[in-house]
Amino acid sequence: MSSELGILETKRPEFDQILTDIAHYAHDYVIKSDEAYDTARYCLMDTIGCGLLALKYPNCTKLLGPVVPGANFPTLGAKVPGTSYQLDPERAAFNIGAMVRWLDYNDTWLAAEWGHPSDNLGAIWAVADYLSRKNLSVGKAPLKVRDVLTAMIKAHEIQGVLALENCFNREGMDHVLLVRIASTAVACAMMGGSFEEIRNAVSHAFIDGGALRTYRHAPNTGSRKSWAAGDASSRGVNLALKALSGEMGYPSAISAKAWGFEDVKMRGKKLSVPQPYESYVMENVLFKISFPAEFHAQTACECAVTLHDEVKDRLNDIEKIVITTQESGHRIINKVGPLANPADRDHCIQYMVAIPLIFGELTADYYEDEAACDPRIDALRDKMEVEVDDDYTKEYLEADKRSIANAVQVFFKDGSKTDKVEVRYPIGHRRRRHDGIPLLIEKFKSNLKTRLSPKNSALIAEICESKEALEAMNFNEFSDLFAL
Repeated sequence: MSSELGILETKRPEFDQILTDIAHYAHDYVIKSDEAYDTARYCLMDTIGCGLLALKYPNCTKLLGPVVPGANFPTLGAKVPGTSYQLDPERAAFNIGAMVRWLDYNDTWLAAEWGHPSDNLGAIWAVADYLSRKNLSVGKAPLKVRDVLTAMIKAHEIQGVLALENCFNREGMDHVLLVRIASTAVACAMMGGSFEEIRNAVSHAFIDGGALRTYRHAPNTGSRKSWAAGDASSRGVNLALKALSGEMGYPSAISAKAWGFEDVKMRGKKLSVPQPYESYVMENVLFKISFPAEFHAQTACECAVTLHDEVKDRLNDIEKIVITTQESGHRIINKVGPLANPADRDHCIQYMVAIPLIFGELTADYYEDEAACDPRIDALRDKMEVEVDDDYTKEYLEADKRSIANAVQVFFKDGSKTDKVEVRYPIGHRRRRHDGIPLLIEKFKSNLKTRLSPKNSALIAEICESKEALEAMNFNEFSDLFAL
């Protein structure tokens, strides 16, 4: 058979090396890093706490529950934290994934591609809870919380290493494609998939391509960016189940001429995997501790809080505000003009700086319509100039730094000005772990109390304080503590 592409070769090729490496890692690799497990414990706490906090917001809860009313699985279903839902693992993955991402408050990974590796907890929690209850129903042992931490480390690593040198957003694709790939691999491994079944499943994850980033950018920014990761993690469970049923894989899903991922989605660019999959990403992941804000603006918000006392009584005297940022921050969150909804506002660096300059803090409530109508906010936005610092951009990409620097300086009409306040590393950075972890624990405890009883909140916090007690706990029993 011929075409303008030439003769089509029908012989099956060998599997793409990227597919093979991911499958081997998910199936065989033994995590050796104590630091990775320690960080994963804090990541589990922080991520599920963010999900509980999101349940305050009706725009999130309206999307949760079964696909159709009444489709619950009260015996073997996975429980959705902070709710009474018990669902099939695929739908539970969507619910949990949407919750943890809703407020843009869970962890972040920044490289050539950015993203939020804990988005994979949607798939991991749902599969672990389902498997634990299923095992118990046939007299087998449930999964332990340590098994969940292992899966989290591996999902973080797959997503994060693929993000190091591959910039999918420049091709118009959303970073949740990496959630789908990582969730597929890890979910399939958790459910007992063989190396071949995992590799088949991951080939499907690449064939799915990538969602457009339309919903993350003006003039179309909207709430889909808050449930896209839930959609990706649930798709990962779906593809894992298909592979486990015996569905075939596609060896050159990435490299096939004309029809593979690289030619179709990357305009012929070859995907790069610059280092082996181990536990680097979990060890270096960035926590959002102080602000529910897009991560490229975290340090800018910290600068604005520092300046609050100096400018709060002089807002009308301000001539201009200069924000200095990295190229990535400039490209995705530098916005002028009207902001249509909360999802638009939490991806606007000017808005995220204006709020703490005025109020001295930034919480999720400030993105809602009621808060956004304060005329002082847009008045300050109109006075802002955003500049790119080449050193900030350089250090953002350096493997031994991964800084996310911003600076803010306020100039007044009388010629006076504030100091240029600069923060290079946010409180959630690995370089500031000593300062950040106590604040992360307080954030977790506060988030628990927004949804759970004081008794359960205190019990969960106590269990999570002990690495040994938490890791040894049956996962279904841990999940039960979060159910209503």
